[in-house]
Amino acid sequence: MQRIAQVLKSNGRDGELLVSFTGIDPEDIDLEEPVFIEFDGLPVPFYFESFTQRGSSRALVRLTGVRSLRDAEELAGAVIYAEDDLYEDEEEDLTGWTVLHADGTLAGTVTAHEDIPGNPCIWVETGHGEVLIPLHEELVLEVDEEKQTLRMEIPEGLLSL
Repeated sequence: MQRIAQVLKSNGRDGELLVSFTGIDPEDIDLEEPVFIEFDGLPVPFYFESFTQRGSSRALVRLTGVRSLRDAEELAGAVIYAEDDLYEDEEEDLTGWTVLHADGTLAGTVTAHEDIPGNPCIWVETGHGEVLIPLHEELVLEVDEEKQTLRMEIPEGLLSL
């Protein structure tokens, strides 16, 4: 399973959810395929009943079986997963990309993707060795596909070896 999104909060009284996507563009979501949310350690499948994109990484969605504000609030904070092979090419595209610090200075080059459940990461060659950096949406400040760069807020001390 691959983490693709997180439920941010409920929206309205009819079970709609505000979802933030990570590592995938909401436009690339296959609405015919199930997504999964873990309950008691087991993945439970859900299908999208409605999907309205809000900005570049968020969407208002309605999932099967989520019909009320109470149902939606139970899912707040939940991680949404998809089958690994559905969006695999999205991760591979980052290999060779340049990683920049928040101030625009060079941090290194992406050498690989590490799919840690709930915490996707990238391996970055810094010139002093390779380090593992979380690929979390709060750390990614800018993605420039044309220049193949990621500008990131890299946690202090992560790159010091």
